Amino acid sequence: MTQQNHLRGVLLASSACILWGISGVAASTLFINNPHLTAMWLTQVRMISAGLILLVWGMVAGKHPFKIWHHRHAAWTAVSYGLLGLIPVQLCYFEAVRVGNAPIATIIQFLGPFIISIYYFLFKHVAPSRIELIGMIMAFIGTLLIVTHGHLNSLAISPVILFWGGLSAIGVATNTLIPRTILPKYGALTVTGWGLLIAGLFLTLLQPMWRVHLTITWPQLGLLIVIILLGTVAPFLMFARSLSDILPTTASLMDAFEPLAATVFSITFLNVQLTSFDFIGGLLIILAVMALSLNTHKMLHFLRRRRAHSSS
Repeated sequence: MTQQNHLRGVLLASSACILWGISGVAASTLFINNPHLTAMWLTQVRMISAGLILLVWGMVAGKHPFKIWHHRHAAWTAVSYGLLGLIPVQLCYFEAVRVGNAPIATIIQFLGPFIISIYYFLFKHVAPSRIELIGMIMAFIGTLLIVTHGHLNSLAISPVILFWGGLSAIGVATNTLIPRTILPKYGALTVTGWGLLIAGLFLTLLQPMWRVHLTITWPQLGLLIVIILLGTVAPFLMFARSLSDILPTTASLMDAFEPLAATVFSITFLNVQLTSFDFIGGLLIILAVMALSLNTHKMLHFLRRRRAHSSS
């Protein structure tokens, strides 16, 4: 791997995360300018549109996306990924943005990797390392600062924001864990494309988007296209491409650009006011997740060794 390839991978991964952060700001702008717009409607449109684009892209690229339905386990995993992974990570995130703002929603969602660590501890019996424990303490303190602003007897943000943001953080974990067994065989284009389409169609059963009467202006339509293309399709393709040039652990460090981008663009374009507690708390969470990401390859190496030992 050349230095030029490594730089390209870092730029692709970081740009993808910045676009994800911009997507949250675009959604927040839509909610502000169109009070009748719901997170449910926006999530359905985003998922169905992006899912169809990715599947068509996969067919053009010769990935044969329909092969996944020839195997029962893969099919059920794709369905589970859409319903239990993508719905909470996208719908709950947009709900947190709608009732709060993009920076806080993104930072709370950023706690997802620690939920993954807890999962591995409880179900895989992999004890957290020292750096993971330090990271968890930092993330807890950071979250406490954001939620209370230093006043432990009261909440500085609405419990509703904390609820939806917490569910989106759980969604980050399920979104990461569920599809990991079928991604190597069927590819990210196929798995993510079907997951998005299944999730979007399922949500239409709960609340059909065509029954929602909305008046969308041209600027709002432009923001919707930004969310679908620049906030979903483009960053997914860029992030997936970056993994051929850099290690997954390196790519995961670039996730820090998402809350940073959401914060910068919200302050610049939406005049969102954040306190020093929000900045310090967000920085602690970002540093904690970066420390966790640096330690991820050790945990994966341990799991591979234990799996190889148990099968011998």
